[in-house]
Amino acid sequence: MVDKVFVARRVATKIRGAEHSLDTALADASEMVIELLRARKELGLGANVGAAAIAQMTAAVAALSEARTAMVAAHGELAEVQLRIGIRTRMDTEDKAEPVTSSATLREVA
Repeated sequence: MVDKVFVARRVATKIRGAEHSLDTALADASEMVIELLRARKELGLGANVGAAAIAQMTAAVAALSEARTAMVAAHGELAEVQLRIGIRTRMDTEDKAEPVTSSATLREVA
């Protein structure tokens, strides 16, 4: 017989990993937008230079944010499934991921 708790822990570990990956990707893409704006400013270029690239990166940030929201919602749904199949154990896996921090703020590039 399959150990439901073991399987649930494996799923919990994977979804947390996916959430952390999305957080990292979102932070990296956001920092890229900041870096593009900073580079344009440092080089004294007009606002139109690189505008298309900045717009595309901003769209990527929005898409990553939507993906993150969907992943968090899926996590919530899986918590409901856990209860429906009779697992009451909390799926506390070791969460050793570093908090995502940005090296720049929007104010720095304004």
